[in-house]
Formats: sequence, C-alpha cells, structure tokens
Amino acid sequence: MAKKAKQHKNAGSPPKTKSKASSKGTWKLLDRGSTLIAGIVAHKVSALIWRATTGKKPPTTTRHPELRAREAVTWAVFGGVGAELAKVLVRRQTASYWVKSTGGLPPGMKPLKDVK
Repeated sequence: MAKKAKQHKNAGSPPKTKSKASSKGTWKLLDRGSTLIAGIVAHKVSALIWRATTGKKPPTTTRHPELRAREAVTWAVFGGVGAELAKVLVRRQTASYWVKSTGGLPPGMKPLKDVK
C-alpha cells in the first residue's frame, strides 16, 4: 500500500519562523534598555548642570523641611524636563536605528498618516 503524503494546512506557503516574535522581543529589550540608560544619563547631566549653575549639590530629597520650596520646585521641574527630553531623544534615535537596521518600523509602531 502506498502511503499518502500528509498535506499541510499551509501547503505552498513558506514555513512560519519565530522571527516576528523574536523581533518583537528584541525591540522591547532595545527600547526599554535605551530608556533606562537615558534616565540614568539625564539624572547625572541634570545634577552636573545644577551644580554648575547654583554652585550647590542638587537636592537628594525635595521634601526636606530645610529646603526652600522654590528650590525644590525648580529642581523637580528641571529634573523632570531633562529626563523626559533625554528619553524622547534617545528613544527616537533607537527607533531610527531599528528602521535603518531592519528596513521597517519597530513592532507595534504604525506609520503616521500624512497631514495635509
């Protein structure tokens, strides 16, 4: 008796690979890693600029009663803006690197609609 060849459900199409799942995991790792590094660098740069501008160490805690409210708020605004700016710049560069390396947008990122 001749054995029948099993017909696969997707006969004729290329076999599925783990590349899509792998690229999604790689992108998550790259994105989160760059965000973490950006946060650390932003904090150090903010502290350096604070010290150069004020001549004092940056506040370690903004809730200390001996710290003037104005100084605490200024540090919070300065540190927050610096951290967010660094994250935006680094994450944009990370996405650009991904596009240059793979030829496509990172997983989960959709193209922007043309604004006219």
